Amino acid sequence: MNTPAQATRMEHDSLGDIAVPANALYGAQTQRAIDNFPIGGGPMPAAFVRALLQIKQAAAKVNARLGELDADIAAVIDQACATLLASDFMPHFPVDVYQTGSGTSSNMNANEVIARLATGQLGRPVDANDHVNRGQSSNDVIPSAVHASAAIAIAEQLLPAIAHLSSTIRTKADAVHHHIKTGRTHLMDAMPVRLSQPLQGWAAQLDAQAERLRVSQHELCQLALGGTAVGTSVNAHPEFAQAVANELAASSGLPFVRGHNFFALMGSQDTAVAASGQLKALAVTLMKISNDLRWMNSGPLAGLSEIALP
Repeated sequence: MNTPAQATRMEHDSLGDIAVPANALYGAQTQRAIDNFPIGGGPMPAAFVRALLQIKQAAAKVNARLGELDADIAAVIDQACATLLASDFMPHFPVDVYQTGSGTSSNMNANEVIARLATGQLGRPVDANDHVNRGQSSNDVIPSAVHASAAIAIAEQLLPAIAHLSSTIRTKADAVHHHIKTGRTHLMDAMPVRLSQPLQGWAAQLDAQAERLRVSQHELCQLALGGTAVGTSVNAHPEFAQAVANELAASSGLPFVRGHNFFALMGSQDTAVAASGQLKALAVTLMKISNDLRWMNSGPLAGLSEIALP
């Protein structure tokens, strides 16, 4: 059975006309990315897209205060971002995780979606480039979204989870403190230890990993935003970078700041790589704890059988 063709509308960019789904909020450049990069089979992470929208919202507010955008245009951009952030926004961001090297496709995806919503609210055109992307470039927006999304996820999800696990282990350690077990080196019997002592060791490992992640998080709070195309801040107001960082800091509670050197932040992803390394170190700690539990739970007849896990 033939399926009905999807309704489309025509959009136009510098390359010409292109058909876009009629109900899509995005425009021509997003559609070209969908057509040109069907590689990974999945979109960018939701946390990244959320940070991208938060950056666009903060930029609009700052541009209005600095006289770079008319107040009514900035207001509808702000409202469009707020509407998206309060909704299931991911269907509007279909660009593949494998895309142009600078993330231009994701940046324009956000610009087009926000501009279309803002235009509908204002009743006259809001431009994706001149208005939504004012004082910005894919080259500084995308590294900033990578940093901001990681820093926020560490703060809101990972650190609380680590703290909960560490606290739970310490509570259990207190409960089993009176039990004595055999300490081992290379699985060979050694000196006696309290059952609480290995557990306290696990908790200490987790606390140390959390502290290292806080260091990475602090570094992630340096943003490339304001460097624009190549790091020279061309076409951006001199106060734009720190003002947007201040907006993001106020909304997130994290100490976002203007990056010390835009060339370093835009020309590399050293900070994100370092944060990734810390996540791997945390994974090793979690594996170690899991393996210790597995050994102590082994049996019940021929293993260590020191504990019984459900």
